[in-house]
Amino acid sequence: MLKWSATFFLIAIVAAIFGFTGIAEGAASVGKIIFGIFLALCLLTLVLGITIFKK
Repeated sequence: MLKWSATFFLIAIVAAIFGFTGIAEGAASVGKIIFGIFLALCLLTLVLGITIFKK
């Protein structure tokens, strides 16, 4: 998921350089959403690893 997020941010940067602001804005927002989901899943895994799976 982190790889997808980085890909969308790279697309947004390239699109912004070439002047495609609509595409850049869309790719950046998708990248932010995917990164947020990645962080939530990472924290969930960390908490579950500390509490439930430590037995």
